[in-house]
Order: sequence, then C-alpha cells, then structure tokens
Amino acid sequence: MDKITSPAAFAAAIDSPRLTVAVFKADWCGDCRFIDPFMPEVESQYADRLTLVEVDVEQVGDVSQEQNILGIPSFVAYSGGRELVRFVNKLRKSREEIESFLDRALEVYVTLQK
Repeated sequence: MDKITSPAAFAAAIDSPRLTVAVFKADWCGDCRFIDPFMPEVESQYADRLTLVEVDVEQVGDVSQEQNILGIPSFVAYSGGRELVRFVNKLRKSREEIESFLDRALEVYVTLQK
C-alpha cells in the first residue's frame, strides 16, 4: 500500500479516475495494527480493481480533519476527487467487514461509471 505523506499526494491519489480507497490510520492505533497482517493479502486480492493508499493521520492531520475522519482505521473510497462511500465506526474491523466494504465501493464505482 502506498503511503500518503502530504496533502498534495493525497489530492493526487483521490483525483485519479480509478477507484482509490484511502485507509486512514496511525502507528499508535491498536485497531490499525490489528488489520496490518492481512491487509497486504486483501490489497493483492483487489489490485486489479482498485488502489489502496495508506494515510497516516499524524503526518497529514489537516487532510484527516478536512475529510472528517473521527476514528481510525477508516476506509474512504474516492474517484475523480469525489468521495463515493466510507466505512467508519469506532469498532475493530475484521477482514470480512473490510472486504465487504471494498465490494460495496466497487459496486458504487461501477454504477457511477455507467
């Protein structure tokens, strides 16, 4: 997963016409570390259909505030600079929940392309 380290890099990533899912997280976040072991496998499973990017809320704090990220990890899908759908809650996220969200993001993306 490419790491976003500046507001400009974030803007460029979400401006892509391809479906881009930003994963907002931080090193100190226990629930973020919980997803780390399986995320590379999830990323490779979806690599042909979407791009996953990691946004460290500590490094690009203004971005997380502008995007109204109140809890981490948070998953937000974008295309062409527009937010399509988000998966944000204060509960620990399982692999199944993350994959379900990515499937839903793909459905929204495909519907909007028609």
